[in-house]
Amino acid sequence: MTAPHTAPEPVDITFTDGAELKEALREVDYIADDEFAVVVHLATALERPLLLEGPAGVGKTELAKSLAEAAGRKLVRLQCYEGLDDNRALYEWDYAKQLLHVQMLRDRIGEQMAGFDDIADASKFLAAQDFGLYSEKFLSVRPLLEAILSPEPVVLLVDEVDRTEESMEALLLEVLAEGQVTIPEVGTFTARSAPWVILTSNDTRELSPALKRRCLHYHLGYPTPQRERDIVTARAPEVEDAVAADVVDLARTLRQLPLRKSPSIAEVIDAA
Repeated sequence: MTAPHTAPEPVDITFTDGAELKEALREVDYIADDEFAVVVHLATALERPLLLEGPAGVGKTELAKSLAEAAGRKLVRLQCYEGLDDNRALYEWDYAKQLLHVQMLRDRIGEQMAGFDDIADASKFLAAQDFGLYSEKFLSVRPLLEAILSPEPVVLLVDEVDRTEESMEALLLEVLAEGQVTIPEVGTFTARSAPWVILTSNDTRELSPALKRRCLHYHLGYPTPQRERDIVTARAPEVEDAVAADVVDLARTLRQLPLRKSPSIAEVIDAA
């Protein structure tokens, strides 16, 4: 008789120090310097959100992906954009399911209401009933709530938070400060396992002091020439060292020019 298949337990790796984390990131082809590795380690050890600011294309988003891979955690990503609201970031009610639920209860409610002759009494009766319309089964879960409800440890990436309005930051504060989400009709959900939160910003606007106070902060700029060559060879090992060096030198020259967009690290890798 064949034993039933069971899904493997999720792996949750922690790191003793920055050096161990740096090596773990290197194993998944993310090349971090010593200072950055220490900051990321502190954020994970203290379970504090890490806000990464800097120009586009320097590896902020890739850090979250690589950290999730290195630690064996699930990656949950909230891609920010202008007009993002709680219905897309947190949760919304599935009104179609709720309507179907009401239709299924219609006959039972009608039988119960048949005994009332007075409208006021009928209204009081209805108000006192719990028809189960506002329960978890009717929630459409969005990334922030997904990270809180996840039974396995996650890395929550809030990408390009500067593209949202400042009012959206208020929605993030409860998640960042308390590791929980409150839904008025249901209650408060607390994270089963504290998510590692990475926020990225391309500096298109100033973030609110309230958001910054809840985060460790690091400005990630373009890497040194040697580290950028290491990144290229790690991501594109078939490229000869001389070619990688030439492409990196060209990219660094272009970054000195008043271009609308400087070459990103990903574009350097593609060019190599």
